[in-house]
Amino acid sequence: MFTGIIEELGEITDLVRDQDNLHITVKSQLSKELKIDQSLAHNGVCLTVVKLGDNTHTITAIKETIDKSNIGNLRIGAKVNLERAMQLGARLDGHIVQGHVDQTAVCTEVKELEGSWLYTFSYDNSYNNLTIEKGSITVNGVSLTVVNSKPGSFSVAIIPYTYEHTNFHQIKVNDMINLEFDVIGKYVARLMEN
Repeated sequence: MFTGIIEELGEITDLVRDQDNLHITVKSQLSKELKIDQSLAHNGVCLTVVKLGDNTHTITAIKETIDKSNIGNLRIGAKVNLERAMQLGARLDGHIVQGHVDQTAVCTEVKELEGSWLYTFSYDNSYNNLTIEKGSITVNGVSLTVVNSKPGSFSVAIIPYTYEHTNFHQIKVNDMINLEFDVIGKYVARLMEN
């Protein structure tokens, strides 16, 4: 479980294909605090640390993860949002995040406002995932509040701190991002179907 509060930006330093798997090496100050077998969210995708180096850690993404997230689109030098699993008894500053990407979305607009940014995303509505106005959404692992909720699209407002301390400053129109919809909302929606 995660909170969607990003601890650090990591930088991709190596990508190695091995059959259907992708081994990803990330450089970060957080890496030296990690252990083998530890869960860590990368752009909202929960992945297991399999190797440690000097200020680096390596994770492995399988085909399912590559197909359902933007992990397969990473390039050397790309920045990824990193968050360690939350500790039991710790403050929940964001919202409950599982680290299981539901689907990807595409950035359709980035609007610079006076001191903030408004990002709009569109997603395939056929998966029956939904957003609600002022509800929670996770974008590339970042816990955010939905505005302009519509079937298949929504917006989020980004403050300067989030813009600078996550990879939002790199997201451009047509970029693919990871979405994890609110877990409580997903359970309620499923119950309403029955």
